[in-house]
Amino acid sequence: MQITDIKTYLTMPIQNLPWLFVEVHTDEGITGLGECSWYGNNTLIQQGIESVKPWVIGQDPANIEEIWQLIYRRHLRIGGRGPISAVISGIDIALWDIKGKALGVPVYQLLGGPVRDHVPLYTHVHDARQAATIEENVAMARQTKADGYRAIKTDPFRSMATQSGPFRGASLVEKLTPSAINYAVEWVGALRSELGDDYELMVDAHARFDVASAIAAARELEPFKLIWFEEPVPQESYDALKEFRENSNVAISVGESLFTRYDFVPILQDRLADFVMPDIAWTGGISELRRIAALAEAYYVPFTPHDALGPVAIASTFQVCMATPNLYRQESIHAWFDDFLKIVTTMPEYRDGALWPLDKAGIGIELIHEEVERYAVPSSQGRMTTY
Repeated sequence: MQITDIKTYLTMPIQNLPWLFVEVHTDEGITGLGECSWYGNNTLIQQGIESVKPWVIGQDPANIEEIWQLIYRRHLRIGGRGPISAVISGIDIALWDIKGKALGVPVYQLLGGPVRDHVPLYTHVHDARQAATIEENVAMARQTKADGYRAIKTDPFRSMATQSGPFRGASLVEKLTPSAINYAVEWVGALRSELGDDYELMVDAHARFDVASAIAAARELEPFKLIWFEEPVPQESYDALKEFRENSNVAISVGESLFTRYDFVPILQDRLADFVMPDIAWTGGISELRRIAALAEAYYVPFTPHDALGPVAIASTFQVCMATPNLYRQESIHAWFDDFLKIVTTMPEYRDGALWPLDKAGIGIELIHEEVERYAVPSSQGRMTTY
């Protein structure tokens, strides 16, 4: 079998949420499906895929690791992380899909077989940056709990970047004010009161804040017994994360802004996080997600993959989670599941706050091409306008 073509599709069934899909075609008619959707410039990823096609076309799709290394190593001088690891992700997922289809088994069977019969999820309620009141958020959380979810995440911090004053400007690092911290306490406190003491509740800071104000916020939120405080400081500095670690008593989750196993080594060696959450569409696909999970397992750190975008990323991450011993939960945004089915043939069975396998070959889903085309967007529109 040989790879004959690689195609990309940029589509947007949900306003302001573009999804970038990859199809790898073979001379035996088996087609693999991948995803490398990004919050930012999807055009950049599309161009990257076009640039590596001459290296990949003609290869045997069964040689997944060789193709992974080929793309990664040929970009070492400029770095194989970020846009390059996203390019690898889309192709890698599609190659695993091809292998599963060729052998007639789900991908998780190729990863050693299942270690569970379903994958527990966590989901989101409103963030404080959205136009929702605390009361509306509590109502959403109440319904989400009733729907069977046992874990919820929220960003309780209003955006400081839009405020007037000395901290507004080109810098993406925000400084939480005392009033913003107080509002976050009110936001999280209302959720805890509604959901009960034993319900799993997480906070996400989206890597936005300076160290001092992130520490101040963590100390105020500590009484609410969070499962984790996610990405409290910008991801570029391990020293900043270490300072946060040494001056707060909340569990930490990081990883969606890290790329490939190499970024996770200092996190684990220096015990800078209690959970790791790599994204399958950005960090290197199924191959790299599996390696990062195994690396974390050696440190007894739970693996809880980030997966906030499209259906192929959800379905392929599910395959890894089925075969990964140190899984905590897989991320999802349950409000998008109906929209997924606008453009893909099926999804893993979804009930009781979990995903259940359908035992279809490969990753188990296919694009509905006419619907993908219906929601197609130009490359110039293939980016989110907010984050």
